[in-house]
Amino acid sequence: MSGLLCQWQGILSPTHIYGVPGLGLGESSHSPCPFNLISLPLVPTGAVGLYNIGLSCCLNSLLQVFFMNTHFTMILRRIRVPKLHAEQRRSVPYQMLLLLEEMQRSKENAVHPQKLARCLTANNLKLFIQHDAAQLFLLLWNLIKNQITDCQLADWLSMLYTIQIQEYLVCQECSFETRRNSKMLTLPLPVLTHNSRQLNTLEDSLRCFFQSEQLTDNNMCLCEKCEKKTPCLQGMRLMCLPQTLTLHLNRFYFRKPNLTQKISFSLSFPQSLDFNQILTQEQCHSDAKEKADWQYELFAVVAHSGSASSGHYCAYIRSLTDCKWYCFNDSSWCVVDSCPTLHWASLEVK
Repeated sequence: MSGLLCQWQGILSPTHIYGVPGLGLGESSHSPCPFNLISLPLVPTGAVGLYNIGLSCCLNSLLQVFFMNTHFTMILRRIRVPKLHAEQRRSVPYQMLLLLEEMQRSKENAVHPQKLARCLTANNLKLFIQHDAAQLFLLLWNLIKNQITDCQLADWLSMLYTIQIQEYLVCQECSFETRRNSKMLTLPLPVLTHNSRQLNTLEDSLRCFFQSEQLTDNNMCLCEKCEKKTPCLQGMRLMCLPQTLTLHLNRFYFRKPNLTQKISFSLSFPQSLDFNQILTQEQCHSDAKEKADWQYELFAVVAHSGSASSGHYCAYIRSLTDCKWYCFNDSSWCVVDSCPTLHWASLEVK
């Protein structure tokens, strides 16, 4: 479980935002974009809240993060509308689009998201329960991705959010290395080291996440070359980063089978991140041109207050159109000077 979800936006040039090479998403990741997303007009609209319909603060916060990301809404506006009314009621991207348009037309301070809630329920997503922000984000994202019928749009959505890493295992006796590439939508960052030492900054959490580990004694692995179990070095390398980078802090842990506890202490994080300054050469496996684009500015934070068993979520989001920070607390919202806290963050490329 996570206690905080944040997103960052990458500081990429317009020609690279949706043309990042090396994502391994098939031909579309290397083909020209079928429409120029960056040139589409960004229509500034006033902020609008979402009414809490029963333990929906986590859902409301995540919806605001999705809707304030103009790169995401540009994709959402180009989905194919289902023809049948029954399909429209069950389509998560279509119902999200209807809610977004209602929010942009509304002259009220907040709107009710009941139709989207019914749609999510029809897709077996449980509501009216305490949700974890990172888990709900993954559930929502996968529903959106799987229900976008335009394959090229679905690929652009994947490119916008998908992180690619390489897991490796090196035999310490013969140096034989096995590798496996995988994709992630969020980086689950620790707030404590393996020795339960407190980490003080977000950069420390990133370094800890990518730190290699020695596997010895009972943890030794079978080496294909040695044909026996040997001491190994296990770790991960960063292969490719998306335009919108999502991180979450693992602030909840299980002390006993039925006892979850929240780790509560401050962890500082910067307004901008440069992965070239944080990770070593060994922890990154990409060409110099791509790594030059691994710079991010903080875009959104979904923060949790309370205990592991109960609490409340709200979202702090920096508008990509007017660059102001907004605090969304269900039906209430306000402009704030800066993002005051970090529990769950989302980054956007500079």
